[in-house]
Amino acid sequence: MSALDHLPVASDHRVAVRMTDEARRWIRAGHPWLFEDSITSTSRDGQPGDLAIVFDQKRRFQAIGLYDPGSPIRVKIIHRGEPVQITPEWWEGRLRQAFDRRRTLLDSSDTTGVRCINGENDGLPGLVVDLYSDVAVLKLYTPAWLPHLRTIVPMIEAMLQARTVVLRLSRRSQREVPAGTTDGMALSGTLPNRPVMFLENGLNVEADVVAGQKTGYFLDQRDNRRLVGAACRGKRVLDVFSSGGGFSLAAAAGGATSVLSVDLSGPALDAARRNFGHNRDLEGVRRCRHETRRGDAFEIMAELASAGERFDVVVVDPPSFAQNEASVPGALRAYERLADLAVRLVEDGGTLFQASCSSRVDAPAFFEAIGAGARRAGVELDELRRTGHPDDHVIGFQYGEYLKALFARVSRPGRRAGRR
Repeated sequence: MSALDHLPVASDHRVAVRMTDEARRWIRAGHPWLFEDSITSTSRDGQPGDLAIVFDQKRRFQAIGLYDPGSPIRVKIIHRGEPVQITPEWWEGRLRQAFDRRRTLLDSSDTTGVRCINGENDGLPGLVVDLYSDVAVLKLYTPAWLPHLRTIVPMIEAMLQARTVVLRLSRRSQREVPAGTTDGMALSGTLPNRPVMFLENGLNVEADVVAGQKTGYFLDQRDNRRLVGAACRGKRVLDVFSSGGGFSLAAAAGGATSVLSVDLSGPALDAARRNFGHNRDLEGVRRCRHETRRGDAFEIMAELASAGERFDVVVVDPPSFAQNEASVPGALRAYERLADLAVRLVEDGGTLFQASCSSRVDAPAFFEAIGAGARRAGVELDELRRTGHPDDHVIGFQYGEYLKALFARVSRPGRRAGRR
C-alpha cells in the first residue's frame, strides 16, 4: 500500500455556493479567495477538498474552487469564467501550464532548485511545489488539497521526472490530516535520509526537504544572492539572519575576503558551514574566512556596532515580521530599527542589502522604513536598485507579491566615500 492510499478520496458531491456582489467583483478581477463572510448561502455542508461551484446572486456561474470549511477563506478558486469539468485531464493541463512557465529554468544546467508551482499565483491556491534536483516537495497550506493528491502526485512525479515526492504540511494542515499522514513523509519514492543536494547559480547547496523550513530552502532569493555575490569581490561581508548561508556562500564565491554569518538557529549555522564545505573546490570559497555567530540579530548587530566593527557589505534578510494586519506597524518599526543598526556597520561607500518577505507590508512603506532608519543613524543612502521576485515565483494576482529588497550605497556626510 502506498502513502497515497491513506489519503481521502475526492468526492463526487459538489457544494453550490452563492456570494455577494462585492465578492463577485473580486473574483472576476482574478482574486483567488472567497471568504466566509462573502458567502450568502451553500447547498450543503461540504468536506475539505469538495469542489465548490460558485454563483452570483442571480445564480449565474462564476467560478469553481476547493471547499475548505475550517478556514475563513472558505473557497480557494481554481477556475473562473465558463463552466468546465474538473477532470484528470484538467488537472494535467493546469500543472503543465505551470511547469511550462518555468521551462527555461527547469532546463538550466547551473540551477536545479526551482519553484514549480507558486500557489495562488499559478491558479492553485494553497499548493506549493519546489523541485530540488530530482526530489519534488509539495507544501500544503490547506487540507483541501488532500483528496486531490491521488490524482496530481503521479502527474507531478512524471512531468518533473522526480524520483521522490515529499509532503510538507502547514501547521493547520497537520492538525487535519488522516492517521498515517505526517509532515515530511514520502508520497512516492524513497524518503531522503540526508539533505538533498542541488545547484543554485552553479553552487552546491543542501535542502532539508523533510524537516527544514518551508520546503527545505528559500529559493526566492536566488537572483538577489547572485547580485550580492557579484558585489563582494575583495569585500568583508556581514550576513544577518543568514539561515543556511545562501547569501554568505554567494559572497564567498564572488570573492569576499571574509563573511560573518549571524543567525539564531544553531542547525541553520551548521547548514551554512556545510554549504561552504560543499564548495571548497571553488577558489573564492576556499580563500574566504567564514565565521558564524549564533544569537539574536538585533543584539549582535548592536554589539558589533559598539565594538566599532565595519563591513563593506551588510546583508539583512529577516523572516516575516507581519503575520497579520495588526502586526504591520510593529513590522515597520522592526525594519526601521534593522536599517538603523545595519547602516552603522557599513563602511563609508559600502553596500546595504535589506529585504522583506512580509506580504502585508507594501513596498513603499518598507522602503520608507529603511530610509527612516538610515536618517536616524545619520547616514545617506544612494539607491542602487530595487528588486523583487525571481521568474519562477510568478505573481498572478493583486496580493501575490511579497518579496522586495533594496541595494543601496551608504555614505556619511562630511566623509569621503570609501575612506577608512
